[in-house]
Order: sequence, then structure tokens, then C-alpha cells
Amino acid sequence: MNTRVAVAEVIAQVLRGKSLSALLPEYAPKVAEKDVGLFKELCFGTLRWYPAIELLLKELMQKPLREKEFEIQGLLASGLYQLIYTRIADHAAINETVAAVAKLNRLWAKGLVNAVLRNYLRQREELEKKLNKNPIFTRAHPQWLLDILFNGWGSKIALDIIAANNQRAPMVLRVNQKQISRDAYLEQLKTAGIEATATEFSSQGVLLAAPMDVAELPNFDNGYASVQDEAAQLAAALLTLEKDQSVLDACCAPGGKTCHILETQPDLNRVVAVELESRRIQRVEENLARLGLEAELKVADASDPEGWWDKQAFDRVLLDAPCSATGVIRRHPDIKLLRKPTDIVKLAEIQLQLLRSLWLTLKEGGILLYATCSVLPDENDQVIEKFLAETADASIDTIDGSWGIKTDYGRQLFPTINGNDGFYYSRLGKKA
Repeated sequence: MNTRVAVAEVIAQVLRGKSLSALLPEYAPKVAEKDVGLFKELCFGTLRWYPAIELLLKELMQKPLREKEFEIQGLLASGLYQLIYTRIADHAAINETVAAVAKLNRLWAKGLVNAVLRNYLRQREELEKKLNKNPIFTRAHPQWLLDILFNGWGSKIALDIIAANNQRAPMVLRVNQKQISRDAYLEQLKTAGIEATATEFSSQGVLLAAPMDVAELPNFDNGYASVQDEAAQLAAALLTLEKDQSVLDACCAPGGKTCHILETQPDLNRVVAVELESRRIQRVEENLARLGLEAELKVADASDPEGWWDKQAFDRVLLDAPCSATGVIRRHPDIKLLRKPTDIVKLAEIQLQLLRSLWLTLKEGGILLYATCSVLPDENDQVIEKFLAETADASIDTIDGSWGIKTDYGRQLFPTINGNDGFYYSRLGKKA
């Protein structure tokens, strides 16, 4: 499949509501192997800057395209992305994008695509001057999200979050301490000619200077390391795991934290990992197998313990709750298009219900760690506040750390350029 045709179809599907992470595995194999890098760059880049690009298209077109022509919308958006944000020569970007129209069987749009892209080059300075007063254009985020970030955190933190969201995400590894020390693995990377440094907050983390195929990493297939952001690596330590404990990892896919729990404390009595979707539990199985680890996997709704729980209470519960994923926008730029403000209210309700249900599975004296990859207070402190107000035997177990900032009920990490993702943790103790 032609690279730009594949990009146009992916963007169109996202505009119709599908996620980029679901589309990439479907479309990447259709593109020539030598062009997969370009394909991913155009998909991620176009979606990362789409809020700004969409405003340009509105200025350059007399009327918007209908949904059935979203492929042309995607092609135009990726064409503008190439002209604005890449080193692809202008003439090559335009010629290749226009040529893709025929391959999309939309010959009627050939003149439109050519005119829009060339008019952008002619009117570039005028368009930018006109739109530079619009924060959606200058910050490439939807207005509702800008409002929440500025109202929730103030200008400085909000601008830092926005800047990090608009950068490419770094690649971070978690070294399997059952197999090798971090220092020894850093030496293996150095010997292989791979530049890397130790992460600041996670004692098992390694930050690569540049993303790469995991097949090129030393002993990856032998379970020496896994791909996991530094912020997510903090969960295992926050659980304060001890020998012979039983642990529940709710909403566990893709299994990074499940595996890290088992690596951190190999002498646990029991680890149960619950995931709603069977296709996602397969990822957990694959990760456990590669690392030589074992856990009890259950395909079930974590919010309904009656359907899967054997009434054996857990010493530790990790709830990595479904959320807006606004802390990992740089890894999932389609969030800017797919998320709506009404979603946040619904997600907060789901998060609160999960807390209520999973609290029943926790032993007296046990710890529940609530985690999200969100930077929105509505899904974090506000959910914990509501839960504490209605749960007499729940109390905050204060998290001390040099990372993130202290909030009323936990700690909040924000995405940082060439650093950790955005993440929230709150640790709750169950009173006797």
C-alpha cells in the first residue's frame, strides 16, 4: 500500500472514532518495510498537530469535507504536516500527496488537494499571523483540555504539560533485576553501541537516547528488560511488597506492572491479574512468558468481584484505573481528537465504582494503590476525596518522594520532555 494512502486512511479512521493504537498494527504491515518509519512519523505527527492543522484547513477550504471523504481530510492534514513540520522538500511533499489521491480513488479531489497545499505555501505568513491569537493553533490542543490544564494547574505547569505533549515520547526500559543489575545492563547497552542513561526516580529504569526496535536490545528475548515508562515503574515500589503476600493487579493489561511486581518480590504467595478484554490478556501472557514469570490471569470485570473473586482477601491491590490518558498524549496523540469533556465525568464514575468494588477484596491493614496516567484532578484527587468521604475504614497512606508534586491525597507527575510520562498515585490503607 502507498505510504500516504495508508496515512490518509488511518487519520480518517481516527476522525471516525477509532484509536491509533488499534489501527497501527493493521496498517503497518501493508506498507513497504522501508517506509514503515515514514508511515508512523506521518501518523503520529499529523495527529499530534491536528488541532492546529484543522484550523489551517478551515481557512484554506470553502467548506468542510463530509465524513465519507475523511480520507481526503486525512491526506490534506498529512500534507500540511509534511510542509510545516518535516524536512521533506515542499515539492516532494505536494507531489506525493497529490499522487495519492488517485490511489484513494478520489480523482475529483486531485485539484482540491493540489490547490490547498500550494495556497498554504503562498499564504503561510498571512495565515500564521491570523491564527497566532488562537491558543488552539499555537498549542495544538483542544480548547476544553487547555481550559482544564490552566484552571487546574496554573500557567507554568500547564504550558510545561503542553510542551511535553507536543514532543515525541522517549523510550524507557525497565531492567529485570531477577536477571541482571541496571549497571550491568547499561554496560551491555554500551557494548552494543546503544546510548542510554539511568533514570532519576526508578532504580530499574534506563532512558534510551533514541527509540529503537526491541529486537536490537541486548538479551531482550531472554527477559533482561522490558519497555515501560519511568512513571509507571514507580508502582511496584509504592506497594511495599513483602514475602508471602497476595497481590491483585486490577485492569492489568498490557502487564508491565504485573511483571514488575513479580520481579520486585519473587517470593509472593499469589499474584492475580484481572483484565476485561481477552485480546488484551494475551499481551499480559506474552510479557509474562518472555520474562519467565507466572500469575493467575482472569478475564473479568474488575468492578464485579462476584464474577471472579474467591473471597481470599489480598494484602495489596493495584488499581491502574481506566482514565483519559491525558498524561500520555505524546504516546497517543489521537487522544486530542477522541476525548471529549463529557468523557471525564463518565471515567470518574467508573474509577469511583472500581475503588468501591475492589476495596472489598483488600485485607484489613492492607494497601490499595490507585493509579492513573491522567493529569486531570477530576480523575485523581477528586475521585479519592469522594471515596474517602464515603468509606469509613479508608485512610491516606502518605507517599513520600522526590518525584512529581504532592497533592491533597497523593502525588502527581507531569509529562516532561525526554523524561517521565504524566501519572498519578494515591495510596490508601484499610483500617482494622
